[in-house]
Amino acid sequence: MSERKKFKIQRALGLELPGLGKPGALEKNPLPPGQHGAQQTRRKLSEYGLQLREKQKVLFHYGLREEQLRRFVRDARRISPTNWIESLIGLLERRVDNLVFRAGFGRSMASARQLVSHGHVLVNGKRLTIGSAVLRPGDTLELTEYAKGEMTLASRESPRLPLPEFLQLGDNNDNTRATLVSLPAARHIPFAFEPQRVAEYYAQRGV
Repeated sequence: MSERKKFKIQRALGLELPGLGKPGALEKNPLPPGQHGAQQTRRKLSEYGLQLREKQKVLFHYGLREEQLRRFVRDARRISPTNWIESLIGLLERRVDNLVFRAGFGRSMASARQLVSHGHVLVNGKRLTIGSAVLRPGDTLELTEYAKGEMTLASRESPRLPLPEFLQLGDNNDNTRATLVSLPAARHIPFAFEPQRVAEYYAQRGV
């Protein structure tokens, strides 16, 4: 995805999505695409529009396709039928590619996913190339010796987001290794988000 498209998506949603990478997308032009002039304001969204916007935040931040998100919704419903939205966020936040991003190994979800798919990340000491794999508390992530060099140095020295409380760096704050120490929840999502609207969106569609 081009930088221009990333900026356009964030302008349309009215907020920055950390997973898309470089900050500052709304600093120069916070207005939605197609609107011009300081006097223009965002049109009021319908209830469906509000639900759709929250779902799109999830899709674009985590870099998912609709069918992938629906699969996670179904999995979350099986885990917790009465509070599946919390389970959904827990699953998304525990994906390997997201944990690589949240650990600061990559500056965006795309770069984190590329590290995983190219075999630069070890999970519990073994190479894993499936970014959608979901980890459990106690599992560890570690960069390969090659990836501990210049490939990830800038990201690790200046991570896009602060380390979340559900991750812990290695001994002596080794920023090439991290452990999942607890289950993430909706409050850990790193952008303004209304989970209930996503729950309503999929409930109305029988997913």
